[in-house]
Amino acid sequence: MPKPTVALFVTCLVDMFRPSVAFATIKLLEQAGCRVEVPAAQTCCGQPAWNSGDTKTARSIARQVIAAFEGFDHVVAPSGSCGATIAKDYAQMFEAGDPWAERARALGAKTHEITSFLSDVMGVQGVTARLEAHATYHDSCSGLRSLGVREQPRALLGTVEGLKLTEMKESEVCCGFGGTFCVKYPEISNAMVGDKTRNAADTGAELLLAGDLGCLMNMAGKASREGRPMKARHVVEVLAGMTDTPAIGEGE
Repeated sequence: MPKPTVALFVTCLVDMFRPSVAFATIKLLEQAGCRVEVPAAQTCCGQPAWNSGDTKTARSIARQVIAAFEGFDHVVAPSGSCGATIAKDYAQMFEAGDPWAERARALGAKTHEITSFLSDVMGVQGVTARLEAHATYHDSCSGLRSLGVREQPRALLGTVEGLKLTEMKESEVCCGFGGTFCVKYPEISNAMVGDKTRNAADTGAELLLAGDLGCLMNMAGKASREGRPMKARHVVEVLAGMTDTPAIGEGE
């Protein structure tokens, strides 16, 4: 059977703040038997514009993404947030009869969050990574609610040798980042992330994992301001065995 060709949607935050997440994603995809390409023409998925009601800009960005990615077997993102925008929201941006509407639906049907793709599409049942650590996991809103990503990362993390995973209270509750939400409602956002870091710390875990970098940066920043020793990492860094880099928010 020929290897599926997968296009990696890197995401803005990964590109600008945490390139190691992209490299870890590529490693996992290649280990799963995929041929990976990274389209150079990619930019933002358009979610900030779409969530802000700027449909015109969101639609323009969507057309660019569709044209850059529709020629691949699958599209994979290390982000439930960006993945959900492409998989679910693009089709809503175009009116019936618009030729871009069908192209948006076709692209959405083959767009996946990374742990869901590994588990549900490629049938990956385990990884070869090892990490002696005690971790807890935060369910990012878009991945959980839009794409149904919950058991997949936990199942894969359960195969990391040496890793202990403890569920935090209200793991499925928003961390308060929410893209533009944290900018529009900073006081509410700060209270929400405070609840999240407290729940994570109450597990006794020293490692906080999630599948969206926005959530992770928000939680890591709050934990640092609170003086908590807990470190934050993207789940793919642990699954790929790539944890030599500083944790999110740490210096070199």
